[in-house]
Amino acid sequence: MAVTTPLMAGIAVAAAAYASRYGIQAWQAFKTRPPKLRKFYEGGFQPVMTKREAALILGVRERTPADKVREAHRRVMVANHPDAGGSHYLASKVNEAKDVMLGKTKGGESAF
Repeated sequence: MAVTTPLMAGIAVAAAAYASRYGIQAWQAFKTRPPKLRKFYEGGFQPVMTKREAALILGVRERTPADKVREAHRRVMVANHPDAGGSHYLASKVNEAKDVMLGKTKGGESAF
């Protein structure tokens, strides 16, 4: 019995060392992975933009606060701005989505 106790302790130490090594390797792989890229709205546009469609375009929920809508608008516009190779049409739709989400339309009329 005296021989099995040191043997078991050695096996336990070796198992802990291998588990630690695996954990360190997994952590390093996790830290170096590329950032998750957000997928933007893909689809045709409705003739009259709804709040649901506007939220899908901006990547927010329908009841998102105004400051978060503005942040989302900025993020999407950076990706689709005409000066950076984006489309004028898409930029106008992104701007329209922001206006719908904030409850304003051109001419100062309410969207609802």
